[in-house]
Amino acid sequence: MSTQPVLLKGGRLVDPSQNLDAVGDLLVQDGKVVKAGGKIAGPDGAIVIDAKGKVVSPGFIDVHCHLREPGREDVETIQSGAESAVAGGFTAVCAMPNTNPVTDNQAAVGFIIRQAQRANAARVYPIGAISVGQLGQAMAEMGEMVGAGAVAVSDDGKPVVSAQLMRTTLEYARSFGIPVADHCEEPTLAHGGAMNEGVVSARLGLKGIPDEAEEIMVIRDILLARRTGGHVHLCHMSTKGSVELIRWGKDRGINVTAEVCPHHLHLTEDAVEGYNTHAKMNPPLRTWADVEALRAAVKDGTIDCVATDHAPHHYDEKEREFSDAPNGIVGLETALAVVHTALVSSGVIGLPDLVNRMSVMPAKVFHLPGGTLRAGSVADVTVFDPAETWTVDATRFRTKGRNSPWTGRQLTGRVHATLVGGRVAWQLGG
Repeated sequence: MSTQPVLLKGGRLVDPSQNLDAVGDLLVQDGKVVKAGGKIAGPDGAIVIDAKGKVVSPGFIDVHCHLREPGREDVETIQSGAESAVAGGFTAVCAMPNTNPVTDNQAAVGFIIRQAQRANAARVYPIGAISVGQLGQAMAEMGEMVGAGAVAVSDDGKPVVSAQLMRTTLEYARSFGIPVADHCEEPTLAHGGAMNEGVVSARLGLKGIPDEAEEIMVIRDILLARRTGGHVHLCHMSTKGSVELIRWGKDRGINVTAEVCPHHLHLTEDAVEGYNTHAKMNPPLRTWADVEALRAAVKDGTIDCVATDHAPHHYDEKEREFSDAPNGIVGLETALAVVHTALVSSGVIGLPDLVNRMSVMPAKVFHLPGGTLRAGSVADVTVFDPAETWTVDATRFRTKGRNSPWTGRQLTGRVHATLVGGRVAWQLGG
């Protein structure tokens, strides 16, 4: 299908996939990148976007989000989630399978793909469940789900408690060339916990979740990846110890990749003060020492990707007692600003590193199109102003969710336009 050409003029082209960081133009046409760099005279009828003073990068890719459909369309749909994604600069998202019913078969995978096509916003790639019904017992039909379009498998929202099931899944996934994404949580240690175990939890009288609940499963998964040769992808890492274990695995050539969420790079357990349910998530917000370790891991590549773990909830659900409130926050529309504020503005990483962790590496780790502005590649593009400061107003989000810990806070870095397949899918003020 032909799309109108788009010419982005005078932006800072940042594309780590080809070591590109220079001011220039970008031309896309018929869904592909035609040329990146230098001065380009656009064809007649081209849409011209003034990108001066802004960064033009490969589109962001979120390998971990929850779109709630089917089953909880009251809190999010694939339509609203995909629209939220492009508003946050994400040209593609991977939808976790903890829906109702669970995405554990080819028909469920096909349903998500069809709904995403109708939404006509961000690309949506389904992740299939590891186990039937996410019950942790029988392995779901992986081959059929991959054939229908699943790009990975995961029981996220629940840990894979059985080491034997995890081993078998890694062996099968290897034959299909897909990652197995695991929610690392040892359930007997985490049971009943509502936040990080430490001084703050003791003072607030809340049962805590120790670091070891995550780290025990991290090292188990790394050892099973070593045994099987399968690719394990560790979801939403939150502790200093996990970083050390991932580094140990990578140093030994084990096929392990990992992600961190913006909130674990920016907030600590102190955000829970006042029993703020918008600071309740799993894994929980940890300590400043953990935040520093995660930031360093993003910088040195121990952590491969930044992923949102976007998890919308109904207002009433988050208004419960802290211990009873559900885990999770919305994150698609604040991710760039939070990561920029936490890491770039503070001098931990540069803009090319941010683009690498939010676009290039997610594409590489999950074997997805995008992650580059190379000529001939798919024209998924994000345009953002790294210097713009704005105040978060959750009532203006495209997602149905309003559960954000950053409401009313100032952040730096704002998305101005998102192109999906060469089409302007979202524009600030548009």
